[in-house]
Amino acid sequence: MSHFSNIKTQIRNLTSLQAALKDLGINWKSGPSNIRGYQGQTRTAEVVVEQENNYDIGFSWNGKEYELVADLQYWKQPWSVEGFLQRVTQGYAFHTVLNESSKQGFQVTENKKNEDGSIRLVVQRWSA
Repeated sequence: MSHFSNIKTQIRNLTSLQAALKDLGINWKSGPSNIRGYQGQTRTAEVVVEQENNYDIGFSWNGKEYELVADLQYWKQPWSVEGFLQRVTQGYAFHTVLNESSKQGFQVTENKKNEDGSIRLVVQRWSA
């Protein structure tokens, strides 16, 4: 019986996901690669976060989005699963906005992290 849990996300862009993990100081490996689980079980993931307890966390493409895949019984991160996903999702959204606005000719004029954890991002585009 598998101990892996799959948690749906709204994450669809691998580059923004990887940048969000990097911003959080989370070391990750690019896949596809196996993540390790209970009794030597493995699952394939496109992004692998190795944990010190030899039970990994991964983000696996399901055809629509990247799901968080992990054996939650062996979760060893500084945040809860919900807190982890919240931070990753916020960073992912930030990088997605940066990338998409840059493609459309916008430049960042303000980037501020507020005390409540929110991010204020102001972009502008000059048109002739």
